Amino acid sequence: MEMNAEVKAILVSIGSADIDEKLITTTTKPTAGPGAGLTSFFFRSGGHRVRLGVDKNSPLKVIKENNEIVISKDGTELVRGELEDALSHCPGQAYITISESCIYDCKFCPVPKLKGEAKSLKTILDIVEECHRTGKMEAISITSGVEISPEDEVEKAVKVVAELKKKYQVAIGVSVYPTRTSSHELKEAGAVEIKYNVETMDPEIFKRVCPGLSLEFILEALNDAVSIFGRNRVFSNFIIGLGESDECVERGVTKLAGMGVIPILRPISQHPRREGEVYVDRPSPERLFRLAEMLREILDRYGLRADISQTMCLPCTGCDMTPHRDV
Repeated sequence: MEMNAEVKAILVSIGSADIDEKLITTTTKPTAGPGAGLTSFFFRSGGHRVRLGVDKNSPLKVIKENNEIVISKDGTELVRGELEDALSHCPGQAYITISESCIYDCKFCPVPKLKGEAKSLKTILDIVEECHRTGKMEAISITSGVEISPEDEVEKAVKVVAELKKKYQVAIGVSVYPTRTSSHELKEAGAVEIKYNVETMDPEIFKRVCPGLSLEFILEALNDAVSIFGRNRVFSNFIIGLGESDECVERGVTKLAGMGVIPILRPISQHPRREGEVYVDRPSPERLFRLAEMLREILDRYGLRADISQTMCLPCTGCDMTPHRDV
């Protein structure tokens, strides 16, 4: 059985699987966002892709049978396909985190607790060159925490993009916390796509889970980014499962799409380093599918296409139900 949208929604809603790691050629361990520090792998079937965390206690079980990878739940086979190698963080992309630490304390994100290091420009260039040598690098994506200040982080990202642009003829996308001038600077350096994350469009939830950040400023930055990068080239992660209603999601998605921004509906995961600090309600398959269909309808209404993106999360599709690709 090949993966379809309904089966993918089940896999994404669970988000992890029990797998013998000897089966996996390459695992990934994100260094940014809610999944930072957790080992995961990619599975592909029927034109769909999903990233699953490695968890011996997951209800999903993965085995190899007759040269196929089989995923079952509660003893019932769900889907057959193949494992997919990641280059750097995901298939087809050199997806690199500059600073693996953050001065902010978003309650769903483990990065402030992990206190990782900042990569040097040389280290980043070496990683990208290694990906390039495989012949499979289709894009470069840069993301980052905030080691010192948003301005300092944007300055580092600008230098990275400018150096990469000199050497590689692939699209470069960037996801950072915005500044007043970040869109102008990154576009001039050579980035073709940008992502500033709203995290949630519920103002009360935002205040609780993102202390010290401004939803209003992020929205202003997104609106400015559309004028600089253009429609279909500006994205924003919108976390699902923090207690927001479907009505809140619909209002938020409509607002973002009306600005020319493509929202990415990202199901929340409870990270062990954040347990007890934030309300987490991992969305059901039914909710994920319903919201993905709603998102596609709204994108269509505003003439936006998620399937023409070249960098970051939308072409990967591993963590989300992606409009125009999955539904």
